[in-house]
Amino acid sequence: MSCNILRLTWHDFQIGVDRLHRSLKDIPNTGIYGAPRGGLPLAVTLSHYLETPLLLEPQDGCIWVDDIIETGKTVDSLTCTPAAKCTWVTKKPRGDVLSAYVVFDNPWIVFPWEDPIQAQQDMADYYASRE
Repeated sequence: MSCNILRLTWHDFQIGVDRLHRSLKDIPNTGIYGAPRGGLPLAVTLSHYLETPLLLEPQDGCIWVDDIIETGKTVDSLTCTPAAKCTWVTKKPRGDVLSAYVVFDNPWIVFPWEDPIQAQQDMADYYASRE
């Protein structure tokens, strides 16, 4: 299966952080939790912007973040009640999750913190495992 590749930049990340910050700044919270691994860059950055602690575990009242929603399985597996849920990118828009960007046509996303050569191999491995 072939797929188009969308390579996001640090500038794109900054725009997304600004969008999410504006939406989250007035929401009372206990801290920010980033889903491992992809949610951590966003969680750390928003923690600074919102001047709220970075959490090691999700907890009730936290702001839960991830880099992307592809299927919704990660966000649906939450065992806490967060104050807000957000992602930088979503392929599956949801009313209960704030997203800075919605992408269509199901591209393979390469985030700025990823090695683009390894990302191409990851994509090939992912689609090969589904054949």
